[in-house]
Amino acid sequence: MKYQKSEARDFAREHLLGVWAATPTPFLPDLSLDTGGFDRNLRHWIDDLLVDGFFVGGKQGEFFSMSVAERKLLAETAVQACNGYQRKAGAMISCSDQNMDTVLELGRHAVGIGADYVVVHSPMLHFASDVDTLVFEYYRYLADALPIALVMWSHPDAGYVMSPELCARIASEIPSVVAIKYSAPRDHYIKLTRLAGHELIVSSSSEVEWFDNIVELGWKVYLCSIPPLLYQTAGDRRLRDYSLLAWAGKVEEARRIRDSLDPVRNALKMSRTHGTPHAQQKYWLELLGQVGGPVRRPLMDLTGGEREKIRAEFGRCGLT
Repeated sequence: MKYQKSEARDFAREHLLGVWAATPTPFLPDLSLDTGGFDRNLRHWIDDLLVDGFFVGGKQGEFFSMSVAERKLLAETAVQACNGYQRKAGAMISCSDQNMDTVLELGRHAVGIGADYVVVHSPMLHFASDVDTLVFEYYRYLADALPIALVMWSHPDAGYVMSPELCARIASEIPSVVAIKYSAPRDHYIKLTRLAGHELIVSSSSEVEWFDNIVELGWKVYLCSIPPLLYQTAGDRRLRDYSLLAWAGKVEEARRIRDSLDPVRNALKMSRTHGTPHAQQKYWLELLGQVGGPVRRPLMDLTGGEREKIRAEFGRCGLT
């Protein structure tokens, strides 16, 4: 651990900054975990794309199809890469699971390997009549059990979205909860930023809204989704560039660079495959020269026609 539990919030304020990315998990053709490919990707993302930190083993990383042992190995690979190269990066390990023992096992493992943060999404609840009490006690229990900075994650896949008031209460009463990835409508996270932004680092995965959130809400971290990996190359880091310019107060210059990425955004939108986007995004990574690989069930891989469409849109998007 790089800090004491009592220092978690100060550590996050100092280090949970910049452009972070959610990592996809590469699998080999036999669907085993490709740790070598993941390490090569991490080296490229850290050294060439200058990504500041990584959200590892989340929905983007297909955690739902992985064993606990595989999730631990993925986390170990990420932490070693983030701490092992000349340029350092932050490591936030997803420990989300419906089974509390699994969450705690993964959380303690993350502590043991030197992760910076753990992130846990709010649980799916069945027949719940008092969501706020259940969710508050869930995060309180986790915070009591783990000596590491805890990041909440609220998204509609749980069957509900945590209210801004609930998030603010958790931030006020549980000091080791330092941030939230808030996959909620913009009015929710604007309200939460105003209610608890002095205690809780608030961020959303929406790159489309990211520029406005820097300028209007003063956000300091993009936390996090896959666009930093899909929109950029070693010689074309426009997402990072417009973020730095916006933070420096050069708003119009930042806006022009942000808008110049519209062809990339549109290409990804136009080539989006039916169902989940994982297979499309992994193939896009391959077109960028990175390691993608197949997806695991219940996700499905691309057809030949889908690959052809993605390849054509990629060729028109203007990434250099």
